[in-house]
Amino acid sequence: MSTNIYRVGTANMYDNALRNLGARQTSLTTLQENLTSGKRVVRASDDPVSAAQAERALNRLSRIQTEQRALETQRNAIAQAESSLGDAVSLVQNFRELVVNAGSATLTPNDRATIANQLQGLREQLVEVANRKDTNGIPLLGALGSALAPFLGPLSSSPDYVFDGLPGQTASNGVTIPGTVDGDAAFMFDPNRDGVYTASVSAIPNARQLTTTPITPVDKSLITGDNYTITFSAVGPGATTGTSTATYTLTNTTTGAVSAPVTVPDYPTDKPVTISVTGIPGLTFDIKGNPGNGDTVTLQPSPSMFSTLDSAINGIRNAPNSNAAIQAVGQALANVDVGLERLHNIRGFAGELLNRADRITGDQDKRSIQLEGDRSRAEDLDMIKGISDFQNQQVGYEAALKSYAQVQKLSLFNFIG
Repeated sequence: MSTNIYRVGTANMYDNALRNLGARQTSLTTLQENLTSGKRVVRASDDPVSAAQAERALNRLSRIQTEQRALETQRNAIAQAESSLGDAVSLVQNFRELVVNAGSATLTPNDRATIANQLQGLREQLVEVANRKDTNGIPLLGALGSALAPFLGPLSSSPDYVFDGLPGQTASNGVTIPGTVDGDAAFMFDPNRDGVYTASVSAIPNARQLTTTPITPVDKSLITGDNYTITFSAVGPGATTGTSTATYTLTNTTTGAVSAPVTVPDYPTDKPVTISVTGIPGLTFDIKGNPGNGDTVTLQPSPSMFSTLDSAINGIRNAPNSNAAIQAVGQALANVDVGLERLHNIRGFAGELLNRADRITGDQDKRSIQLEGDRSRAEDLDMIKGISDFQNQQVGYEAALKSYAQVQKLSLFNFIG
């Protein structure tokens, strides 16, 4: 029978015990640091892959926050623009109501002049609204870029109002909306898009009446934007008793082209005649009343809503009789309605931009929640597991300290008598 004797060095045992105690203390300190910070990955060296994932999520969250701040600025600007367009609609509607009142045959020239002064004030307010700026001094209706005052006028040249900027609308993307609205589309008229013309009639004696219906576009692609004049001549008795006849010529005053004379079929002398004019490219309208030799009807394109309002103001203020007032009111109402339609369209577009901003915010919030989850999974500590691990490590460390303290007391000299 052999007996193996093993010799354990006391110094080696003590070194191992101290090494184990140090390791347990380091592990306990690490767990404590994780608990106090609430993170599983405190330093990149703890878990390089998770640290990279967390950093990537944090960068994307920071970018979303930056985009949301920019979106909020854009949202505020569009909200102000939409409010300004709403104010413009209210002003134009008030203008329209006054124009309707000005068409009353019971009004005197002084009464119409008073109404014209009120209309003038509304038109001035409308220009101020169109030139409003946001809190940063940028025009709300500046389109793709404009001067500090996008709308200039009235000018002595033609056109009397201009948009001092670049027409158009900035496109939206997945995280932003435009910061301005296209004011040119809201207030300026385009002959091929809107076909807005104003017809004016020469001075008609009180004994006669001659007016026109609103100018109606029939094919906007054919509209030239030129000025036209219709001149009546050869007004006299018709072929039969009690009838009259008339001839008119159509002149393109922009190009100088003159049409062949057009003879109006005989009509009853004691009744107003309706003459349908169809010789103007893309446009049609009727002349109603009793024409006379030398009577003229002038057609001019209206370049803007402001021009339409000024034309109405001048026509009502300078109307010598009810015939001129009726003509001015009829033309103004038709063209103002076209302008109102433009304003409503652009205001609706601004409202849709605000809805889009809300949708973008909702999408960004969902992305933020997802990215925050990614970051949390990558670096955050499971507190329940962390507390359990800490308690287990603490118990083990305490046990190691106690066992070391007991072993340290043992010595051969304690047993030598």
